[in-house]
Amino acid sequence: MIRTLKTMVLGVVLAVTALTIPDSEVQPADMALVDLPRARGVDLSPDVIWIMAVGSDARAGQSILHSRGDALQLIGINTRTGAATVIGIPRDSWVNLPGRGSAKINEATISGGPRLMAKAVSGLVGIEADYAFMTGFGGFERLVNSIGGITVRSRFSFSDPNLRPRGFRAGKIKLDGRGAHAFSRIRKSLPGGDFDRSANQQRTLRGIQARIRGNAHRPGFIEGGVLSVMRNLHTNLTPARLYELAQAVAQVDPRKLTTCVIPGGTGYVGAASVVFPSRSTARRYGSDARRDATLRRC
Repeated sequence: MIRTLKTMVLGVVLAVTALTIPDSEVQPADMALVDLPRARGVDLSPDVIWIMAVGSDARAGQSILHSRGDALQLIGINTRTGAATVIGIPRDSWVNLPGRGSAKINEATISGGPRLMAKAVSGLVGIEADYAFMTGFGGFERLVNSIGGITVRSRFSFSDPNLRPRGFRAGKIKLDGRGAHAFSRIRKSLPGGDFDRSANQQRTLRGIQARIRGNAHRPGFIEGGVLSVMRNLHTNLTPARLYELAQAVAQVDPRKLTTCVIPGGTGYVGAASVVFPSRSTARRYGSDARRDATLRRC
């Protein structure tokens, strides 16, 4: 087994799921996979890799690396056991941005790009990401369409007059790119608001990872994906490293994939509506998953 990374939503998401997209369907401005050099702590396992998956709300002409993050998931993959975990961070979480003071965590990329976002996540969870995977709306929709859509299980029936007027039903549903975008972005009609939206983003990542795993056996699938990435994705990784990441994603065992969203309360800072994340819970998640990419309980 290749000892390296990947899963989602993360695709990844999360994240490195961009490796599955055909050449003609990816545009450089829509996706980025960035190596985040850091000093690896002595307590971290060499078998576990962490990806910070950020869904950017960048509009046409804006950089996804320096626009507000609309979705944020921290993904860990254990390349030895096939386990993986996803820690959801509500986008309006009020945190410390190193060198900038307190602000919503989704503002980190505006002023400091993915590196500042990684530092803010580390300050909350206690884990520094190895990579940042960032995608815009269009890139995400093409990603999902390129793998033939995904299947998710929705806990609720919900809708949005702009993103999804006809709504989503509860239970098992099939989504194309536009549907997955709406499913992952709608917040106001969900009972738990930002927290339930983060959980839906994790369901989307599960769906993407399942499609990757289901197609990984196809001859040339991984190799073709890496070549596509090198031509169309903004990245500072080598082709060899991309291949290792793609292999790791495909080897994640869905039965060993655990997901939790950092809980907290809502309130206001001035006129801004924010989420006050439970820092003790966030740190517990980080402590639990750091060594083996497994969360025992939420």
